[in-house]
Amino acid sequence: MASDSSKKTIFAAMGANLAIAITKFIAASITGSSAMISEGIHSVVDTGDQLVLLLGIRRSQKPADESHPFGYGQELYFWTFIVAILIFGIGGGMSIYEGIIHLISPSPLENPMWNYIVLGMSILLEGFSWIIALKEFLPTKGKQNFWQAIKSSKDPTVLTILLEDTAAILGLLVALIGIFLGHLFNNVYFDGIASIIIGIILAIVAVVLARESGSCATFMVKVKII
Repeated sequence: MASDSSKKTIFAAMGANLAIAITKFIAASITGSSAMISEGIHSVVDTGDQLVLLLGIRRSQKPADESHPFGYGQELYFWTFIVAILIFGIGGGMSIYEGIIHLISPSPLENPMWNYIVLGMSILLEGFSWIIALKEFLPTKGKQNFWQAIKSSKDPTVLTILLEDTAAILGLLVALIGIFLGHLFNNVYFDGIASIIIGIILAIVAVVLARESGSCATFMVKVKII
């Protein structure tokens, strides 16, 4: 279940994502980059996800009552599943949509240096949040590889932040490459393609998170029954 260290991980990620979202939208408004708009949406969704996780932690800690004799611990997995839906529907869906719109009606990049500055700062902030989440996750790993550890994880909050931050770093790198190639070859389509790839990354992470949160919930139900 979620611990105080899990909350620390969430607060660190939420602070980083809020700051990153603001800078991304500022850069997107200056440069007109589709990938930066997608990244801004991504960071806003991640910030909202962390608020949802905090709500899930709070509700899961309610004491048992007549209607819930085993307590409310399962609510944490429900809210984690809601986070997965938000990542898939809002983050992934809107990023893919933004990329398609940019491919249909492309606009040239202006002052791309702003994108490079913001993406560099974002990678540093996301890396900081990712390291905190990784430090919380590694003690549970043992001798398992990372995929096995993810599948066997019983703390959905740390797992969610770790997956979100991993997707965020990958998305930032894709945005950086897309903007750089578009700038290098003076081709506006690289930016839209990068936005679509960011959306696909978010969709994949959402599916993995939904699958693992469901597995965790099933495991906890079996434990309580036994």
